[in-house]
Amino acid sequence: MGFVEPGFPSGPVGHDVSMTPPVPVEFARGLYRARMRLAQARIGPMAATLICLVACLLPGAPVASASPFRSAQIDFGGLVRTYELHVPAGVEHPSGLVVNLHAAGATGRDQAALTHYDAVADAHGFVTVHPDGIDFSWADGRGASMPDRQGVDDVGFIAALVGTLVAEYGIDPGRVFATGLSAGAFMANRLACDRADLFAAIAPVAGTLGTNVGCSPSRPVSVLATHGTADPIVPYDGGGMTGRGGASDVVAAPAMVQRWQQIDRCPGTPSQDVLPGNGDGTATTGLTYSPCAAGTAVEFMRIDGGGHTWPGAPPILPVQEVGAASHAFDASEASWQFFNAHGR
Repeated sequence: MGFVEPGFPSGPVGHDVSMTPPVPVEFARGLYRARMRLAQARIGPMAATLICLVACLLPGAPVASASPFRSAQIDFGGLVRTYELHVPAGVEHPSGLVVNLHAAGATGRDQAALTHYDAVADAHGFVTVHPDGIDFSWADGRGASMPDRQGVDDVGFIAALVGTLVAEYGIDPGRVFATGLSAGAFMANRLACDRADLFAAIAPVAGTLGTNVGCSPSRPVSVLATHGTADPIVPYDGGGMTGRGGASDVVAAPAMVQRWQQIDRCPGTPSQDVLPGNGDGTATTGLTYSPCAAGTAVEFMRIDGGGHTWPGAPPILPVQEVGAASHAFDASEASWQFFNAHGR
């Protein structure tokens, strides 16, 4: 029996820079936003600041504006594509660019708030961009989303966005990276497969590739993969799952790591690092394959007992729906440290 991902109803693609975020009218989406507001009240104002305005997800000037989010858009493939951009204030020479991809049913703003990636960017001086998928989804190649079925070119859109930002902010082209959660993780893997010329490293969380998606990158790509063994949405051992847009067969998390290990010509036996436990019911082991071709590395954060969550983020939905959240490490800070060490 396949795994099922509860999804959100369809909604608007995004918004123009002159517009406030669109207000969803569907009951289900409003229910999840209400849950987020309750979560904010419980965890206190400081943490709430990091995740303000976020909808629960399941399953240019060189100086940043005063607003925590800068909404913008580009035209690509006959569509208006929207994104949230964050440039640390006062940074004239950004240390890199991270593309942070949302899960199905969410938005770029949701992903930015959930992962507090902008705060990490402020601490380390890099630019973050959080694109919006069409119909809150990505054309990641599985065929399980509306944009996939309609032939939307998300690889091309994200590549065009990267090209624009690299040129506008003077970012070193060898320091462009991608991360994402769930469907965003599937998309991050696809970007590395299809545009290894653009992305030096990726950090997918709780997502692999569809079994129908080929992967023959033009050059080695460093990979930091994170996956919970008890993920109720994207099965750790692969096989069938049902996402927001439909059913698909997915590669097992260990098999995806092995594929990258082979692509990057890494050693066959990894080093292991067991992270200290913190009583959240999970146990994390880091497996590192290095050195690999062209200075790359492949690392796997295996979270025993972990669910479909972003490690280090505040719990949003009940454990019965998404599984246990790990707080043994912060996936946002950990991914930037990995990226920073694996530019070209």
